[in-house]
This record gives sequence, C-alpha cells and structure tokens, in this order.
Amino acid sequence: MLGVLPRSLNLLALTLITGSAFATTAPWMPDRGDGTYQNPVLHADYSDPDAVRVGDDFYLVASSFLAAPGLPILHSKDLVNWTIINHVFALQPPIEHFSKPRHGQGVWAPAIRHHDGKFWITYPDPDFGIYLTTAHDPAGEWTPPVLIKAGRGLIDPCPFWDDDGQLYLIHGWAKSRAGISNLLTLHRLSADGTTLLDTGEVIIDGNKIPDWNTLEGPKLYKRNGYYYVFAPSGGVTTGYQAVFRSKNIRGPYEYRNVLDQGHTAINGPHQGAWVDTPTGEDWFLHFQDSGAYGRVVHLQPMAWHDDWPVIGADPDGDGKGEPVLTYKKPNVGHDYAATAPQTSDEFDRPTLGRQWQWNANPRADWASLTARPGFLRLTSVPAPKTRNDLSPATHTIYDAPNFLLQKFPAPEFTVTTKLEFATLTEGETAGLTVFGYDYALLGLRRDATGRRVVLIINPGADKLGAEEHETASAAATNDGPIYLRVAVTKVGADAICRFSYSFDQHNFTLIGEPFKASVDRWIGAKFGVIATAPASATKTGYADFDWCRVTPPQR
Repeated sequence: MLGVLPRSLNLLALTLITGSAFATTAPWMPDRGDGTYQNPVLHADYSDPDAVRVGDDFYLVASSFLAAPGLPILHSKDLVNWTIINHVFALQPPIEHFSKPRHGQGVWAPAIRHHDGKFWITYPDPDFGIYLTTAHDPAGEWTPPVLIKAGRGLIDPCPFWDDDGQLYLIHGWAKSRAGISNLLTLHRLSADGTTLLDTGEVIIDGNKIPDWNTLEGPKLYKRNGYYYVFAPSGGVTTGYQAVFRSKNIRGPYEYRNVLDQGHTAINGPHQGAWVDTPTGEDWFLHFQDSGAYGRVVHLQPMAWHDDWPVIGADPDGDGKGEPVLTYKKPNVGHDYAATAPQTSDEFDRPTLGRQWQWNANPRADWASLTARPGFLRLTSVPAPKTRNDLSPATHTIYDAPNFLLQKFPAPEFTVTTKLEFATLTEGETAGLTVFGYDYALLGLRRDATGRRVVLIINPGADKLGAEEHETASAAATNDGPIYLRVAVTKVGADAICRFSYSFDQHNFTLIGEPFKASVDRWIGAKFGVIATAPASATKTGYADFDWCRVTPPQR
C-alpha cells in the first residue's frame, strides 16, 4: 500500500524502478539528434528551476506546491536530456495541514547547492517559512526538512558560502502573505545552516528602481571578486531576468536587465540557474509561463562581457539577450543518449513511477500495487463533504485529495489507460482526468441501472458554488475492461482535450465536446486517474488500472 508509512518506506514506495515492458517515443524530445537541441528542454511544469553541477552531473529542482511526493529532483549529463530521480519528501510538512489539497501553497522556488560533500536544498513555504534539507546522495534519502526561519511571506531562499566559509541566505518576500515585496533580504547562518545569526538586512530594494516590480527569486553567486544576484523582475508572464553586482555582499549593487523577450515569442523569460560545464561553458536555465502547459524550462547559452553576463542571443550587442529556440548542445566532453522525464507506467513494478503525484499527502489505503500484481488499484475514496474553506462541496471533487496526477509533457500528446471497475455503492466513479481550475473526468459510473460511460465537466471548479455536469454518456456494453483516452492538441495557446473510449482497444468512440484544459493555482494542467464515491458512502469498491501510456499524438 502507498501512503502514511514510515518515511523511509514511503520514499521507497514512491521511487521508480526504471524499466518497463512497454516502450514508447516520448511526445517531446529536446535533443534533435544532430548535435543541437530545441527549447524548451523540459516541456513540462517545472517552475522556478534551480540547478547545480557536481562533477559531470547536473541536478535540477523546481517548485511542487501542493503535490506529494514533493520537491522533485531531476538529473542530466548534458543539460538537455533530463530524468526524474527522486523527490525530497513523500509527505509534505506540516503533514496534517497538507492532508488536504492546498492549492497554491506548499513548496515555492527552491534552491540546490553542493558544499562540504553534501547537497543542500532550501525551500520556502510562504505560509510557514524557510526550510533546509540535505543529502549526501540526491537520489537517496534527504533529511527531514528543518524550519530555519519561520514567518509568512518568506519566499525564494538561496544559500551562499563566501570565500571565508561564512554561510549566507538570501530570500524574497510575497506581498500576499507579508504585505511587502520587491525586496531581497540577506542573513548570516550558522555553519550547519539551521540557525540565523542576525535579524537580516535588505540589500536590494526594487521599490527604489524606477518601473521595476515583483523582484524575487534571487540566486547569489561570486565571480572575479563580484557578488552577483540573479533575480527575476516584472512578473511571471511579462518579466525579465535582472542581474545585480557589487564588490560587497551587502551592496550597493548596480544592475542590468540581461534577458528579456526581445523579438521572440518567449514571454517572460526569467528565474533560473547559472551553471557551467566541465569544459568551461556557461549556461542559464529559466522558465516561461505557457498557460495550461505550465511553466516550461528553457536552456540559454551564456557569456561574460566586462564582468556582466549576457544570456541567450544578443544580435545588437547591447548586453541584453533574448531567448534562442534551437542551439548547439552544451559541450560536456561526451555524447549522451536522448531521454525525457518519465510518463508512461505499466504498473508492473513494486512502486509507482516518479512522475506521479497526489493532490495532497496520501493515505495508505488509497492505492496498492500488490493487491493485484500488474495493476494499480485505487480505492473509491468518498468525496470531501466540504471545500477547504468549509463551504459545502456539493457535486464537486476539486478539493478531493486522491487525484493521482502528472504534468502535461508536451504541446501535443495522447494518454490511454485500461480500467476495470468493481463498485459497491451507487455513484462510484473512476477514470481518466484532466485537472485544473476546470476539470474533466471520463470514466465509468455506477447508477441505479448499472454502469455507464460518463464524461463529467466542472468549469470554474475552484469557485464556490461550482458543480459537476455530466455532459455526455453512453452505455457500458459489457462488464469487462474499458479503454479511456484523451488526446491533447495545441490550438493557439490553448491545450484542447478530446476524450474517447473503447471496449476492444482498437475502435475508439469520441464522447462529448472538446475540453479546454486550464491552470490550477500557480501550476499548469495535469492529467491522471482517480476513483471516487459520494461523500455519504460507507462502503466502496475499487478501480484497477492495468497501465497508463503516454504517446505522441495518435493521427
């Protein structure tokens, strides 16, 4: 069973054993196979990325917000081809608080560094404070997160060790919680990183820079005697990448805009990580807000001129770059196989793939990979009786914690799953879902007359009073398995989803009207599976999913 187990067992239960009987071409491959790559290198919602190189290996972390397991760690050998290797925790602290979906809360903008033989991650929870966790092996077990600075509105922390060994922490502020923003604060920390040694000092005040706003996400570095603070400004969709430099860590700092949209279609390019290769090249990873597809990750070449970084292409030579869409791959001294983050899962291993995340801290009785070997069994969990704000949750599962989801992995892709459903209560429903502020669910539902194929839509599900609507249905022609499919295509900036079903895995019937995927709070749309029952249910059945396969579009 997967859920509330001892931490070591929970991490094991949510760790992917690589390999599968089913092989497929990933729907998005950044490696073009000719020595070049295409952006984004991660066409998935890995927002606020930070990265570090240790030897020949690159490690990337990103925001995970409400999802569990949380705080993903990705690995690459060349900055282009990435795989998910771990999550820092299986259950997000505070554990009871995150037993419910906390949309927009949780892990914001972490930072990863390597120092003194171990990896350090600082991350903020804007409602509780700044946490620290460490590990000797990023693919192994991380220490339980320690709250090193409590408070609301503390965001985007980054550790930095100076030449004398002193450890510092820089962070920003979220106005929604703290009432202030556009400020970057610096602290001294104890050698183990767990204790503040001062009350903090604002070293950069964005409110004093004309026409600058939303200064946040700082990353602190040192080069050639200069302290550099890489920090995004201007907002998620319209912003740019700023860099500040000073000979004194406390300033005063001079500043430049070193990357913005320029003449490209890449809006708001900012917030990320400067990394170098073993061969001495410099690169910058950043995100771009792509609506329902989430905040996807781009890789830009980076060069230094007069001790200022220039990121991306600089056709007019003014020192301010713009994003590239294709470029030669980083020179890391070797060639590595093309790969992409995991998506498909045959459910034929003892553990779920690392691509899966719940909408809240999971319970042990929600899921099993052993009850029926080769299948993922999901218990039909009764829907919440109330919303998170304690309003009645009539006819909506937006705040159901037992959605098992993963990120949209490409602009266009197809998801197919095989379902068998054993029900005990009228109203039980299981199937394939696309989740966001608007959600859709295609699956089987038991009613007074038996089983039906249903397509359920809840537009504006985050709003009070929102209700599900059964927009289409069909007879379930047998008691055997059903194959559920959603095909996602990009139309303009929108992700359009078309649902279909089959009883023989060959002839699929479209059902309902196209559904436009939507974001959730600070995150892109996700797809996945769920088994649910009415809130009043006292006994429920289960859904067995044989596999879930993600492929390029089925033309």
